[in-house]
Amino acid sequence: MVFLVTCAELPDGDEDAAALTAALQRLGIEARWQIWTDPEARWDDTLTVLRSTWDYANVRDEFLRWARAVPHLVNPYELVEWNTDKTYLVELADAGVPIVPTSCFAPGDDVRFPSGEFVLKPSVGAGSRGAGRFTPDRLDEARAHAAALQAAGRTVVVQPYLDLVETAGETALIYIDSSYSHAITKGAMLPDGMVHPVDGWDLYVEERISPRTADPAELEVGEQALAFLAERGDAPLYTRVDLLPSPDGPLLGELEVTEPSLFLLHADGAVDRFAAAIAARL
Repeated sequence: MVFLVTCAELPDGDEDAAALTAALQRLGIEARWQIWTDPEARWDDTLTVLRSTWDYANVRDEFLRWARAVPHLVNPYELVEWNTDKTYLVELADAGVPIVPTSCFAPGDDVRFPSGEFVLKPSVGAGSRGAGRFTPDRLDEARAHAAALQAAGRTVVVQPYLDLVETAGETALIYIDSSYSHAITKGAMLPDGMVHPVDGWDLYVEERISPRTADPAELEVGEQALAFLAERGDAPLYTRVDLLPSPDGPLLGELEVTEPSLFLLHADGAVDRFAAAIAARL
């Protein structure tokens, strides 16, 4: 038995759910989609694979208490704790991984903005929830949004807006057991002037997805990110490396090892590779 963990809003899992369950069944493995907040669930003797727990951002402390108590959690608690706060980007930068320039401001800090267009978002969040895109003539709005995030106890992340994403899109590299599997392109997530609210977030923001052939420069950044995790002693079941285009080459925007969409239906064989990797963990 394998538990594939989701949230109450998606009791039957994400878009890959049916295909993944079928792939595991072909390997003789029973899989059940299980809501992480279900008080009746018992996790003791079951491999527990985090998938679509996309409500965690609003209740991170509760989520981490739950994750710490699950004996056979994949990806494991220590990695989840580290990865669910985007201040980890500073560690990646310090290790030499090329990231989107990132500044973090805890509650009480004075938030500083770059000179051009920029993105402001909470350090704990999924998708684009709580994120806003601002131009230099909208600094008052940016300050108000930052203040609202900080008043809610959230650390603010500020990054320059990389406008090449408008034409090239965002690339996601998907790794299974630290081996490259496939890639997709996502359309730009923040239209000009868009600000997602601090409160009343939707569970997720719709994305425009298409398959992609990753180029060597993107794969090089992906391998640097995987090497960083290996240096930490981590061997994730799955990793998603989100890259944004820049004049200097691809830059890492996020390193997802908690509950990312893996877009398994966008690449031949991906769902079977993932099922086999889960089976190997049993």
